[in-house]
Order: sequence, then C-alpha cells, then structure tokens
Amino acid sequence: MSHHEIIDPAFAQFVLSNAPVKQLATGFDWVEGPVWFGDAGCLLFSDIPNDRILRWTPDVGISVYRAPSNYANGHTRDREGRLVSCEHGTRRVTRTELDGTLTVIADTFDGKRLNSPNDVVVKSDGTIWFTDPHYGIMTNYEGFASEQELPCRVYRIDPATGTMDVMVDDMKCPNGLAFSPDESRLYVADTGRMFTEDDQHIRVYDCASGGATSNGRLFHKIEPGLADGIRVDTDGNLWSSAGDGVHCIAPDGHLMGKVLVPELVSNICFGGRAKHELYITATTSLYRVTLNRSGVQRP
Repeated sequence: MSHHEIIDPAFAQFVLSNAPVKQLATGFDWVEGPVWFGDAGCLLFSDIPNDRILRWTPDVGISVYRAPSNYANGHTRDREGRLVSCEHGTRRVTRTELDGTLTVIADTFDGKRLNSPNDVVVKSDGTIWFTDPHYGIMTNYEGFASEQELPCRVYRIDPATGTMDVMVDDMKCPNGLAFSPDESRLYVADTGRMFTEDDQHIRVYDCASGGATSNGRLFHKIEPGLADGIRVDTDGNLWSSAGDGVHCIAPDGHLMGKVLVPELVSNICFGGRAKHELYITATTSLYRVTLNRSGVQRP
C-alpha cells in the first residue's frame, strides 16, 4: 500500500517511495504538540488527557518529560532554545527555563482569564504568538470545564516588554498557526466552534515587519476532516493535519499531495538532523516519515 497520494506532479519529488510512515510509539489517548530538540536528539509531545509531556528518543523510546503537565497542548522553542508551552489546565502560556523552572508568559488579558491556549510559535524577533480557543475548558477531558471569559483569538506577546496584543479576532476557534519562511504571512487554522464544518478552514494574513496583521482571507479548506496543527517547509509549502493524514498545500493554496496516516492526525513538526523528517501525532500514536523536503530552520 502506498503511504502517499500525489495530486500535483511536483509532490512526487517531496516524498520517497521507500520511506514508510512508521509508528514510533502507541498506547496514548490524545497526543498533540510535537516539538523537536535537535541538540538533545529527542522529540517532546503532549498526551493531553493523561496530563503529561512525553519524550521520544531514537534507540531509547518513550520516557516521561513532565507529569503533571497542567494538561499541556502545543509547544515550540524560543530563540534561546527554551521550551514554550500552552497549558489547558492553568489556562496559560509558560516557558521552561534552562534550569527547569517555569516562567508564566501569559494567563490573562484585560483582567480576564485566557481560555485554553492551544498552539504557539515564536517569530524571529522573539515575539511569542499563540492561539486561545476554548476547547480545553469545554469538558474535563483535556483540562477543567470552566466558564469562558474571553473571545477566541490569536495573541502576540513581547517577552522583553511584557506587552500583549490581539493579532487575530475574526475566527471562530483559532488553532494551529505558522509563519511563512520570510514571515510575511501568518497562517492560522480555524477548527470551528464545536467542530462544525461550516467554519473549518485555514486563513492567511499579511504580516508587516512590525508585526501588524491585515487582509485576513481564506487560504485553503481541508477535505476530508479539518486543519489542526500546521507547519511550513523551506519553499513555503504548508503541511497540515487532515482527516486522512497530512496534506501538503502550495503557497497559492492548491493541494499538492497527501501523506496517508492510519489514525486521525492532530499535529506535526519537522525534525531530524536536516529537519527532513516529519513527526506526526495522531490520536493514540506517534509516527514519522522521511521526506525529500525540510522544515523552516529558525535560529
């Protein structure tokens, strides 16, 4: 069985016929938020309902990085290589310092509690951008059922000043987010308010050098399923979770091809020595596929 589907002939150069979609570990409940640590040679990811961050290391396998994790979801690294995490249980964004202590980056806006920060990216200027849908407070499965106090938005934090700004407020439930290689575009996945199909799509925004976003518009609608976690490769192609695996979308918005995965994909990240391996969190398992493509290398 082929592990990929070619729609645009150019996609045939992105995948390797002899590179399998390999299950690296399984037995989890709902895995999310993969982030590659090249200097440590490992991948961290969240097993949200089980309130833990796990570590996968080649030739070693799975170990627990942090438990409890405050029902952490999405992760990234900042310019100093520190882990930045979205926590459902505490409704905040944190940074793990190099000595292991936690610093709270954001937990309120205008005096009100955040909903349940979901996914996060760090721009080259060091600003931290994160999505804040309400999924983590809707039930007790991925956090604690609570009242929603703020709209679902995308925020930007300047760690140097502590300034926090609303960057996107025209979406139902912003989820995964990613910048184009030159950071002139911001992509955000909208997974909708109770996962209703009429408002599930990826939007794109023009992003000025100063950080302001404008001209929000439809970029692509995933079929089947929806876009959750998204990442960008060095040519600006967008890779997105989907109902049947991972879809690759060209910068002009057309579908190039698919990497087929046997479980529902939540999120992805590029890793490995050349950022040429795609790590995939999918429901109960962690998968990896080697590509002829590399993720954006941010310093």
